[in-house]
Amino acid sequence: MKVQTGFIWGSAGTGLNPIGAVQPLRVHSDAAVSNFDWKNCWKPDAPALLKSLTVSPDPIAIPGELTAAASGSTSVELDAPLSLNVTLKKEVAGIWVKVPCLDDLGSCHYPDACDLLDQLIPPGQDCPEPLHTYGLPCHCPFKAGLYSLPQSDFYLPNVDLPYWLTNGKYRVQGVLGVPGQELGCLEVALSVHSD
Repeated sequence: MKVQTGFIWGSAGTGLNPIGAVQPLRVHSDAAVSNFDWKNCWKPDAPALLKSLTVSPDPIAIPGELTAAASGSTSVELDAPLSLNVTLKKEVAGIWVKVPCLDDLGSCHYPDACDLLDQLIPPGQDCPEPLHTYGLPCHCPFKAGLYSLPQSDFYLPNVDLPYWLTNGKYRVQGVLGVPGQELGCLEVALSVHSD
């Protein structure tokens, strides 16, 4: 599956690039994400799996509308603490270089993804559309079972990213787990280009 997306984001100030040098953040008014692909990085019988994901149109403007459909399953209840280990690599001169964790971006360990969800959507607040319409949860626990999001429209707002997370090819791997057990693994590949 190949998807191109357009990104618009703005930033001010300074930031660190992956090798630690201070450099200014730039305002990007015209960018595109292309070559989007994903896969599970574990066996088909892993406890937590993304079974399908489609997005359109091609390209996707950000800010703008996105149409997406997805399905997944978990054979175990997903509840706090639910760790998330993210590894982000960027291609530099033909070599894949691991991007360190800077300001919670990059190759970071998040001790509890459930807490991250609570920060995005405060507990007690309804899940955003279209999750609410389809009865899909947005907080832990996620009960064992199948989850399906029919083709739905989303609005994507502006995104602020540091300069070092713009132009280039990226690979992202996320490993979800609970103490003593890894539950699932997802890999995403994409290219980002901005003027």
